[in-house]
Amino acid sequence: MLNKLLSTSLLLSAISTPAFASDINTELKSANKSVSEKVIKWRRHLHQYPELSNREFETAKYVAKHLRSLGLEVQTGVAHTGVVAKLKGGKKGPLIALRADMDALPVKEQVDLPFASTQTTEYKGNTVGVMHACGHDNHVAILMAAAESLVKIKDQLAGDILFVFQPAEEGAPDGEEGGAELMLKEGLFKEKPEAVFGLHVTSSLNTGQIGFREGPLMASADKFTITVKGRQTHGSRPWNGVDPIVASSQIIMATQTIASRQVDVTKAPSVVSFGAINGGVRNNIIPDQVEMVGTIRTFDQEMRADIKKRLAKTAEMVAESGGAEAHVHIDHGYPVTVNDVELTKKMTPTLAGVVGKENLITTPLITGAEDFSYYALETPGMFFFLGVTPKGQDAVTAPSNHSPHFFADEKALQLGVNAMTQLVVDYLK
Repeated sequence: MLNKLLSTSLLLSAISTPAFASDINTELKSANKSVSEKVIKWRRHLHQYPELSNREFETAKYVAKHLRSLGLEVQTGVAHTGVVAKLKGGKKGPLIALRADMDALPVKEQVDLPFASTQTTEYKGNTVGVMHACGHDNHVAILMAAAESLVKIKDQLAGDILFVFQPAEEGAPDGEEGGAELMLKEGLFKEKPEAVFGLHVTSSLNTGQIGFREGPLMASADKFTITVKGRQTHGSRPWNGVDPIVASSQIIMATQTIASRQVDVTKAPSVVSFGAINGGVRNNIIPDQVEMVGTIRTFDQEMRADIKKRLAKTAEMVAESGGAEAHVHIDHGYPVTVNDVELTKKMTPTLAGVVGKENLITTPLITGAEDFSYYALETPGMFFFLGVTPKGQDAVTAPSNHSPHFFADEKALQLGVNAMTQLVVDYLK
């Protein structure tokens, strides 16, 4: 009887989840290998023909054609040029989303590649070069490959996948809406995913490395404009007017104490930076007004709101003390990008399995911003960085994202495909 019980126990163990997981992982590995050459081909095409934010018309056609060839139902024209497709797994389960951004930058490429971009376009009244200087071409190619691999194993997937190819991550043109915020506004998450995943290539890590952190990862980004109004007078008789230049200089100095003295620096770091100041036309004329622009960066949503209030109050009261007026306008930009702690803890072993624990890097807080943050406000999100600086090259000194010299090692593409697809399989197990 004992032998029969042991035999039964072994049989049940053999048909349990680990055996199933092994089967699906074997099929996934084979599927990913089959797209290894395609992902490079797609990336090179996309790199050679970049398009700016909200103008990704040909990119969208290229993506949509591929997704339709996989038998997926494809929606186009989302948030102007976005492409969305849904894959239904063979078994019931949750919906999860995978996101790639599609837009390029107004940068003239200076990398010597046979598929380097020679594209030009009009940007703010000037003819400019166009380049995937932030690496979004890699993101698109990786998600195209991930879609093909996951379609091949769809019968074993216990859930559905939403593939999101997003325009305008770099920001919509002046006077337009765009990006993740507009996609959500148009109903992208009408059926809300249980989780959303995204990646970004970075030259600050070497090929074979993946960077991430739990909780806040990237800063919020808000632009502010402060208009200081005085009263024009001759430079030799300042008492006959109100000097907005002096008031502006006092505002700049006073607002530096917001981050250093007024908010809790032990909770999260923050930055208030002025990027431009304009006023006056002549050495001996005190002008009517001065305009200043700058940015606010934080890693906490409550602190973000608090700093905005403090900035406006400081500017207004300092200006008033000198007889001037300050009018503060804040363009609310991307929120803090936060990796859901529970989701990140759950999926960290997956990333470690893809690259090895020794190649899984806890990244420092990044003061750059990402509109993936909008998705992560709606549902638990996880965003990670894929190293693209070739092994043996110092990633610290490699040209950064947004540089005309930015270079992405194509050997990292397959790793990106492996990571995205394995996250799906492991999450849906």
